[in-house]
Amino acid sequence: MAKGKNQHVVPKGDDWAVRGAGNEKVTKIVSTQKEAIKIARDIAINQGSEMFIHGENGQIRERNTYGKDNFPPKG
Repeated sequence: MAKGKNQHVVPKGDDWAVRGAGNEKVTKIVSTQKEAIKIARDIAINQGSEMFIHGENGQIRERNTYGKDNFPPKG
């Protein structure tokens, strides 16, 4: 399976948006960050990509990888 685009949860005015990496248009705009995270997580799991959650200031506050891990933990 080809790796899909990483998904970003970003603030958009008073709402939250899900945006694929490199896309100018957002995938979806919702009223809560929690709802945006669920949508982005579902897309990232489906595509085997990463999800980045940005805070209200735009800084990345959390990152999750879905799909095959090229560097799994040892032990």
